[in-house]
Amino acid sequence: MLDRDGYRPNVGIILANARNEVFWGKRIREHSWQFPQGGIKQGESPEQAMYRELHEEVGLRPEHVKILGRTREWLRYDVPRHWVRREWRNTYRGQKQIWFLLRLTGKDSSVSLRATSKPEFDAWRWSQFWVPLDAVIEFKRQVYRLALNELAEILFRGAPPVRPSTYVLSPPEPEDKLEQR
Repeated sequence: MLDRDGYRPNVGIILANARNEVFWGKRIREHSWQFPQGGIKQGESPEQAMYRELHEEVGLRPEHVKILGRTREWLRYDVPRHWVRREWRNTYRGQKQIWFLLRLTGKDSSVSLRATSKPEFDAWRWSQFWVPLDAVIEFKRQVYRLALNELAEILFRGAPPVRPSTYVLSPPEPEDKLEQR
């Protein structure tokens, strides 16, 4: 389902814990990390899609989270042409997303990356709020920046932590130290 401009409707999820750290998932069999996200199906509202994706990718149900806010507008990113399937190249441009900010009200042990038969992530960790800006694949960075900036006002009640001009990422933790569920 694409809009007339070639963008697929999608939701993005920023899940925060009590320390305002954010859930960061490692894509299965890859060494790339991202926030949970997924497409909106025909007839679904963005909120319904968010809850479905939250369960499919993270194993959480509505009773495990509280919605703190969402972006006011659709945020768009273009997918590089060489990443697009050949049969879609004349119609598909990228994704348009509504981003949700959630608070985990359950326990870390409620997270289950194997809640469905087609897992999206094979590891996860909590990260400092701004780390994803420098760690996500480059073509998604502007959307992450817009979503994090807008939703930081809600999470930090108008006084978000200052983002360093360049975040220095610590070396990745050994795989055995990551949450794998």
